[in-house]
Amino acid sequence: MRNLARYLVFLAVLSCLAATVGAQSGTGSLALSAHVAPTGAAPEPVRQFTFYVLTKSYDDILKEVEAQDALPTRDEFIDKWHYSPELKKWMKEHKTIDLGTPDIEPMLTPDDIMKIPEFFDAYERFNSGGVAKGLPQPKYKESDKQNNPARYQKQHDEYLAETRHYIEANPSTVQGIELKLDDVNPQPAWNKLHSEHRRNVARLAPTTAQLKYLAGKADTDLDGRASISGLPAGTYWVSSLGLDATSGDRRLIWDVQAKVMAGQTTRLELSNLNASDLKPYSAP
Repeated sequence: MRNLARYLVFLAVLSCLAATVGAQSGTGSLALSAHVAPTGAAPEPVRQFTFYVLTKSYDDILKEVEAQDALPTRDEFIDKWHYSPELKKWMKEHKTIDLGTPDIEPMLTPDDIMKIPEFFDAYERFNSGGVAKGLPQPKYKESDKQNNPARYQKQHDEYLAETRHYIEANPSTVQGIELKLDDVNPQPAWNKLHSEHRRNVARLAPTTAQLKYLAGKADTDLDGRASISGLPAGTYWVSSLGLDATSGDRRLIWDVQAKVMAGQTTRLELSNLNASDLKPYSAP
């Protein structure tokens, strides 16, 4: 018992000395405890997991990296796509980049279909082969374009006028037009651009965080605890650098602010309450 008492006194003295040295040097410590609670279950320790102490929020670091390789706006992307000017203008006005969804059908007017080449072509192809009863058929011949341009133009104009009247009288024939717009739909390329950008940011951000903003790091033990000492007094962010701690149905990441005081140990509990759940990414 005497030996145990002496040992406890020794630890207390060491603690006081550490606090004194820390206060004199202007440094402090962080003591972390990390747990993840699955839905409907008890919290589990986050074992053998590396936490990083940063001088800048990891969310802000992500924004910094994203800004270094800024994505084009939707309108800028549309401008670079190989469409007719009429379709580009229509997409901007309707604030859409997805031509493969039935949502575009209520946006389309007979005037849109007649004046935008891609829509007119899709309408003709979708309703060809007798699908739409009574759909006007062109009477002009391509050979007349050179041999008899006046007749060609007259029959061509008549065909367009008849088609317009047909669309106005049969609006249901517009339904399904998006099925014939796959070859001009920019949505897949837009999604791919954002997916590649997200992967690049996820790859570069951890490196940027460690090279420019790392103040310390530590691995948790089997009880989910870790400590980092010798930190100059100030404000820090304890981060998992986008890596998730998993338990059951929960995938958590942390980017939690902590203030370190000279000569003191700041205790920080990392849990579901101050974490973010990873969610699937989608392009705007």
